[in-house]
Amino acid sequence: MVRRHRRRWQRAMQRQLAFWQGTLDIYQYCGRAIQLVWQTHSRLTIALALCTLVSGLLPGAIAYFGKLIVDGVIQAAESGAIADRNQALRYLAIEAVLVMALAGTRQGLNLCTSLLRALLAQKVNLLILEKAQQLPLSYFEDSEFYDKMNRARREASSRPLSMVNRTFGLMQNALSLLTYSGLLLQFSGWAVVILLGATVPAFVAETRFAGQAFRLFRWRSPETRRQNYLEVLLGREDYAKEVKLFQLGPMLLQRYQAIFDQLYGEDRDLTVRRSGWTYGLGLLSTAAFYGTYCWIVLAAIARRISLGELTMYLTVFRQGQNAFAAILTAIGGMYEDGLYLSNLYEFLEQPIPQTEGTASSGPDPTDGLRFEQVSFTYPGSDKLALSAVSFHLKPRQKLAIVGENGSGKTTLIKLLTRLYVPTQGRILLDGRDLQEWDVAVLRQRIGVIFQDFVRYQFKVGENIGVGDVQRLEQESQWAIAAQKGTAKPFIETLPDGFQTQLGRWFRGGQELSGGQWQKIALSRAFMRTDADLLVLDEPTSAMDAEAETQIFDQFRLATENQMAILISHRFSTVRRADEILVLSAGRVIEYGTHEALLAQNGRYARLFRMQAAGYQ
Repeated sequence: MVRRHRRRWQRAMQRQLAFWQGTLDIYQYCGRAIQLVWQTHSRLTIALALCTLVSGLLPGAIAYFGKLIVDGVIQAAESGAIADRNQALRYLAIEAVLVMALAGTRQGLNLCTSLLRALLAQKVNLLILEKAQQLPLSYFEDSEFYDKMNRARREASSRPLSMVNRTFGLMQNALSLLTYSGLLLQFSGWAVVILLGATVPAFVAETRFAGQAFRLFRWRSPETRRQNYLEVLLGREDYAKEVKLFQLGPMLLQRYQAIFDQLYGEDRDLTVRRSGWTYGLGLLSTAAFYGTYCWIVLAAIARRISLGELTMYLTVFRQGQNAFAAILTAIGGMYEDGLYLSNLYEFLEQPIPQTEGTASSGPDPTDGLRFEQVSFTYPGSDKLALSAVSFHLKPRQKLAIVGENGSGKTTLIKLLTRLYVPTQGRILLDGRDLQEWDVAVLRQRIGVIFQDFVRYQFKVGENIGVGDVQRLEQESQWAIAAQKGTAKPFIETLPDGFQTQLGRWFRGGQELSGGQWQKIALSRAFMRTDADLLVLDEPTSAMDAEAETQIFDQFRLATENQMAILISHRFSTVRRADEILVLSAGRVIEYGTHEALLAQNGRYARLFRMQAAGYQ
């Protein structure tokens, strides 16, 4: 029995030690938060610190001069002397100046806080977005990464400043408490003990509840992201057609409400318990105040202290109690802020895979592009997306890739552009492994338009110009790229030509048809005039037959001196390529010219004849 109780006591002590160790670890973010605020605006941070310092010292001085005023008034009334009356008025004038100075410093605190809040929110958001840009594509296809990024973004813009405000507020109240304690010691040391001890239980409870609230916040990231996604489905114009047509609104709203009910239930239970404990422990503080109040009143009745001292001690004890409670609240708040800041720094300290390669050219520019036994498996999957894929694309040649959905066509392009790294095998450009190339140089040499290209809510010219950000504002280059992408004729019919706003998010925006958007995307690919390789993933899926024929005639002419890879399900365009690669389940099952593949009478020939029969 004794051993059992000893083990329970040891486990309880271990839990307590772990809790307080974790609590102390969280406070490490205090210095990092101050550093972040300093980097945001150093002069405002200094002004905030000075206002905090002055605000901490003035309340004690005001309380002391209040005591001098009361005693001076009593003395002047008893003596009737003009000198005593003037002395009381001088104390009053000094107190008035101190009160005005305190009001000024508090207003300065509010001003600095407001300005820093706006600057810091932008600073933190930039840090998060810059970090996101440094991470590879695989992170963005991982749900856990999205949860981590959402946790970092949700409150990180306010928590650093909150941590700094609480830190400075703690110093301010600590200074006030020191002055109050010095004055109160003249009455009794036990009064100081009561002052400090009555608020500790409330602090411990508040810290524990802060930890529980943070754990709820962290655990519910997937539900919160799901709720945000439902908001997007219900509120975005690009989803509105299907939501209305398929009558999805009630179902989506029901799911949205169900998630809210779950989250609200958890918040309600925590809030009720937190409120009950806060009230109960707050009564302890109130009892301590009125017990000390009674003690001081009895001392005044017994004439052990003057009326001025009575006024001062009561004011000092009440304000000292408030200051100490504020200190403990600040410490508890810093603990809570530190928990949320841990999310921010967990994201910002996410390891960035080292980008290998510094080469800007290859040893054999006449070799073109090679895939040598390339295999790839997506992170978290056991299934091969590509298996032992090999082919050789020579300079100026055109390669078409065909295959059913999920055969690995887009994965192949992701590997080519180094959005992913092959699991096995290697890819060479100009005789050099892609891993040895500088990523920025490599991507400048490749122009790519994916099937799920982005429809930017920009102007027409900018929508095309993003294909080469270095020439984003070059209107002459827009026109050349639009001509190559067959988009220029319809652009000229728009109200403001290349300056026409696209999309419905902003006033005056024009919406385009699917085929017109594809022409814009194709023109975007032609912006990169220095590219040696152009990759088009289903570039004409939304176009009619006439537009498709026109585009590929233009495409062949525009890429005469470039290598090109075309992914398409339309064999009328595929047959124009120099070589055709047929993928199935991530494997190359056929490879050769159109004529050679027809002669093999395999998968390509069967699909070609099936599609051709549809036009007869």
